[in-house]
Amino acid sequence: MAAAIMPLHRPGTSLLHRTGVGTKFLLVFLFALAVSLQRENVWVVLGAWALVLLGHLAAGVGVTGLLRRLWGLRWILIILTVPQLIFLDPQTTALNVSRVVAVIMVAGLFTLTTRTTDIMTAFDRALRPLGRCGVDTSRISLALSLTIRSVPVILAFSSQIQEALRARGRRVTPKALVMPLLVMSLRHAEETAEALAARGVR
Repeated sequence: MAAAIMPLHRPGTSLLHRTGVGTKFLLVFLFALAVSLQRENVWVVLGAWALVLLGHLAAGVGVTGLLRRLWGLRWILIILTVPQLIFLDPQTTALNVSRVVAVIMVAGLFTLTTRTTDIMTAFDRALRPLGRCGVDTSRISLALSLTIRSVPVILAFSSQIQEALRARGRRVTPKALVMPLLVMSLRHAEETAEALAARGVR
C-alpha cells in the first residue's frame, strides 16, 4: 500500500527520470489543472488515464506496477466513492473519483522518477529570491524536506500495522488501521521535534 500511494524514488534512465524537476512539476500542475477545469468532460478524463498509462510505461513500471499501485489506493477509492454516492449520481461520482485518482497517480510518478535531493535542490533554488525579502528560506526548505521525508515514513508505519494485523489473524480495516497509525505518526513527530531542538533548530 505504501509504495502504491506515494512510491519512493525508483532509480532509472527513462525519459521521465532524465526530465528536470521543474519541468515535471509544471507538467503535474498542468495535468491537475486540466482535469479540474474539465471535470465533466469524459474525454478529458479518458485522456488523463491514457497519459497515466503512458507515463507508467515510460517510467518502466509497466501495467503490472500500475495495477499494483491502484490496488494500493483501494482505501482511498472507498473513502472517495462512498460519501459521493450518497449525494451524487453514479456517473458524476465515477468522474470525480477518476479525476482525483489520476492526479494521485501522476503525482506518484513524480516522486517515483525524482530523487528527494533533487526535489529539495529545486525548492531551494526556487525560494532563493525570497531570501532578499528577509524570508528565512532555509526554514521553508527544511519544512518541505521534513514533510516529503515523513510521507514514506508514515506509509511504512501503515505497512507495519497491516502486517501485524495479518500476523494476528485479524482483518485489515480502516478502524483497525487508523488509531495505531495516528499514535505512531504523533510519536514520530515528537521524536523529530526533539531531534531538531537538540540541534538548535526551533
